[in-house]
Amino acid sequence: MWIINRKLLKSSFYITDLKLCSIRLFNNEKFPWIILIPKRKGITDITGLKSRDQKILMQEIVFCSKIMKKVFKSKKLNVEKIGNVVPQLHIHIIARYNNDVSWPLSVWVVKAKSYSKLKLENTLSKIKFAFK
Repeated sequence: MWIINRKLLKSSFYITDLKLCSIRLFNNEKFPWIILIPKRKGITDITGLKSRDQKILMQEIVFCSKIMKKVFKSKKLNVEKIGNVVPQLHIHIIARYNNDVSWPLSVWVVKAKSYSKLKLENTLSKIKFAFK
């Protein structure tokens, strides 16, 4: 049975499920940031997915990237698969701006800020609407 890593659950909020991935909003108000988590047990790297799932993952990354650009009016996205802290395969898609708090460096160089209740509700609503 497939389950989401506890750290990912605690640091993100459910948006929707696609064919392969569960889509979640990462809890960092400083950046528009979603994560895609393939619904497959025990997978830590893209190479661990079956060929068919690798293709679906790429399609879902592109689909979600287009939504992030549209919703947050961003010209630049960071799309990352790291997995050093949380080994479960997950892909970060982060909308970036040349005036954000860590530009041009990585989002990891600044301390995260949890969403306020109102900002979280507004952001989730905006993203969920875009996925419909």
